[in-house]
Amino acid sequence: MNTAIETYTPSTGASATLQILKSALTALSDGRISQVVDFFDDRFTFDDQALKLRFTDKERLNEFFRKARELFTDAVLEVLSTFECGDHVIAEWKINATEAVGYASLQLRLPISYQGASIVRIENERITSWSEYYDQNTSRRFRLGAFFTEWIEY
Repeated sequence: MNTAIETYTPSTGASATLQILKSALTALSDGRISQVVDFFDDRFTFDDQALKLRFTDKERLNEFFRKARELFTDAVLEVLSTFECGDHVIAEWKINATEAVGYASLQLRLPISYQGASIVRIENERITSWSEYYDQNTSRRFRLGAFFTEWIEY
């Protein structure tokens, strides 16, 4: 994923929370997964509402971001708008990508385009809560979710 957002440099004022989110999205977009995970506090929650996944462990979050990058290598993230209120920041974004799908002996690349939003809480310049909202069907991230869902047989 690619996006033109600056890297976070500590500053004072209300824009620090917005800069942290923008820097985290840039790192994620550029495939710098460990750098984006470093933005998270040691005690955090990351909720992907579409896939119904929750992470509270940095190692698992790192694995989730890496798997997403592996499945959608050409994804491009575009931040459409941002809104800041206290220690919360909301980013509306759009992702364009392709999905490799096997059909008989062919390997097809199907286009994907979907919009979503991230709601992030930042305390002491660390991300403590991040929730993603987007349409699961449009995003075609079912395979990604399957890697992190525990199957229970009855």
